[in-house]
Amino acid sequence: MTEEKTQRSEINIEESIKSGRELFNKLGRPTKIVAPMVDGSELAWRIISRKYGAELCYSPMLHSRLFSEDKKFRDQFICEMDGKPGLDRPLIIQFCANDPDVLLKAAKYVVGKCDAVDINLGCPQGIAKKGHYGSFLMEEWDLVYRLINKLATELGDELPVTAKIRVFEDWSKSLEYAKMCLKAGAKFLTVHGRTREMKGQKTGLANWKLVAYLRENLPQGTVFISNGNILYPDDIERCINEIKCDAVMSAEANLCNPGVFWTKDDDKEKLFPRVDVFMREYFDIVKSCQGTESKRCMKTHMFKALKTFLPHHTEVRTEIAKLTKNSSFEEIEKVVVMIESIVENIFKQENVEELDEIKVGEVQEWGGRYREVPYWRLQPYFRKIDGVEGKELIKEELEKVAAQTEEQQLKLGLNKRTLIEDDVDSKPPVKSAKVDFN
Repeated sequence: MTEEKTQRSEINIEESIKSGRELFNKLGRPTKIVAPMVDGSELAWRIISRKYGAELCYSPMLHSRLFSEDKKFRDQFICEMDGKPGLDRPLIIQFCANDPDVLLKAAKYVVGKCDAVDINLGCPQGIAKKGHYGSFLMEEWDLVYRLINKLATELGDELPVTAKIRVFEDWSKSLEYAKMCLKAGAKFLTVHGRTREMKGQKTGLANWKLVAYLRENLPQGTVFISNGNILYPDDIERCINEIKCDAVMSAEANLCNPGVFWTKDDDKEKLFPRVDVFMREYFDIVKSCQGTESKRCMKTHMFKALKTFLPHHTEVRTEIAKLTKNSSFEEIEKVVVMIESIVENIFKQENVEELDEIKVGEVQEWGGRYREVPYWRLQPYFRKIDGVEGKELIKEELEKVAAQTEEQQLKLGLNKRTLIEDDVDSKPPVKSAKVDFN
């Protein structure tokens, strides 16, 4: 018997998919999911994201070797409140790994602390290349299979395993890769519709046509989550309708505004919360969290959530920059009070109702609508490339996606007419300059 065979176990894919669907139902069939983000989806941010509509959260990506070997590392990222029922559930904890045995050892430490563990197979950053994990395992299908399979067979339903992947430019290769992950035992499959090369200034658009192709051709009943191209709450419903996915995951849009998950009603204070109200609420949550991780990440979140506010009030940016991991809550609160004072003065203006209006634009060729949101409210941030705002580059990106889609559909023998007829309604809603947080 070869080494490969001794490390693999056969999975009944029909039973695995069925149990994945049962798990999804048990979790309440969540449709709005906070992505795993390093320094971004820690306890306090998950708590406030749930308050704004998130129904399932992933932990930040955790390094499986460090987590399995170092108690201090484990204690830094997982405290008694992480995964606490009624507060931080449902929760999926994500690991990066390249050794099945090490991954298994790490996963055993979080049994009872979460509802499943996810394997990061999508990180495109240089640190993932250096550490040999994430999307840099995309060519090593046997290793990817064994990583998933090890947890699926050793832990079973005690701690289900899920997988988050990126796509290849070749649609058929992407489909076979996704099928392989399911055959290995992944209960959920999250597909980020970008390739490994699409990061930083080359991020571009996630291809919803490709993701929909995978959804349509994977086994019926597969729990399928789409990641990429979300700006506003109504993009979530549009994504679900176009891709036929079970749920939508968001990273950067959530970091800029957790209100991206608010689909309950048209409450402006939930959809685009005032920065002063939100920062006070978030600060109070951070203070209530055990451990040090939520406090450590607060500075990063302040910069992200205040992206459109800080250019107008550089004095606030200066004060945030002074904060360190050792800053006291009293020092942090001084910044929060500064923000509250600024916004309070804005709302003393006689014409504030007019100034505070949210203006909804016309339907764009990608299928969604831009909003004009006052800078004192949380909102999507449009990054610039070479001085040009991301949304101004959208036409070029749409043309790239359409060309790649047509090429692949013709290669696969799919109906070109369908592509043309659906083209306008199925364009994804995102700025081309989006930074990926996997």
